[in-house]
Amino acid sequence: MDKHFTVTIHDENGVKQFNIHKILKKVFIYIVALIITIGLISFGAILYLNHSVNAMQKKKETIAKAYKELQLEDSELQFHIQKTSQLLKEKQSELEEVSDSLSDIEELLGLKPIAKATLQERVNITKLSSEQRATLLELVPNGSPIEYHGITSKFGYRIHPTLHKREFHKGSDMKAKLNTPVYATADGVVEWAAYHKRSAYGKLIILVHSYGFKTFFGHLHKIVVKSGEFVKKGTLIAYTGNSGMSSGPHLHYEIRFLQRPLNPFWFIKWTQKNYNQIFEKEKKVPWQSVIKAISQIQLVKK
Repeated sequence: MDKHFTVTIHDENGVKQFNIHKILKKVFIYIVALIITIGLISFGAILYLNHSVNAMQKKKETIAKAYKELQLEDSELQFHIQKTSQLLKEKQSELEEVSDSLSDIEELLGLKPIAKATLQERVNITKLSSEQRATLLELVPNGSPIEYHGITSKFGYRIHPTLHKREFHKGSDMKAKLNTPVYATADGVVEWAAYHKRSAYGKLIILVHSYGFKTFFGHLHKIVVKSGEFVKKGTLIAYTGNSGMSSGPHLHYEIRFLQRPLNPFWFIKWTQKNYNQIFEKEKKVPWQSVIKAISQIQLVKK
């Protein structure tokens, strides 16, 4: 017969008896079941955590590998960047030297740099070919319109020989005998070829040239061209005289750029031999723009 304790409880509902041995047995069974359940749960959790740790370790290794590859690529990229930067600095230094040399040439030529002009454009402008220079000297007034024997009245303020008062002389009075041949100093179109009543120039020829230039030939005796006619440089256009308000036979010669009078003397003396002189002497003309336009002309070889 098993030994066990019996607990008897009396209450208003009656008498209840509990067998302690059976309760302990059930408690033990429950505890064992709980331990087994906890053990299984713990084992499953350990397996899951172990799997997660392995997965995280693999990811870590993959990330570490990718990081090393990125470090290697970054190192190579930094090397190329430094090398490229060094090359750029060298090229920049070379370009600065070229630009400085080009500035010296532009200064020598009397050229003012055009805003936003590229280095290549500046180089092209300063290295006009002989053919392009010849074209420039065909289109822009240069040389003497008559056989040169000197200037009797210079450009600028003077005492008028007839009116005897101080005035601004817009041209140069060139010494010449009556009926000395007068020639066009550049290609152009005849704007005026007749007696000019509104001025003291008498018989007057006005030629319109390229790039905003005009030439005036006053006090003529005979005109041999007509208004609207195209003339080439060196074309005979008139003969000198004493018409208008003049104290004697001579040629009044004017050059204007956009209606502004320029000193004709420097243009009279301008030739291929002293090609650069005009850029130093005449600062009122934006020569850089004029030369750039000339440099873009495509010359057709015959």
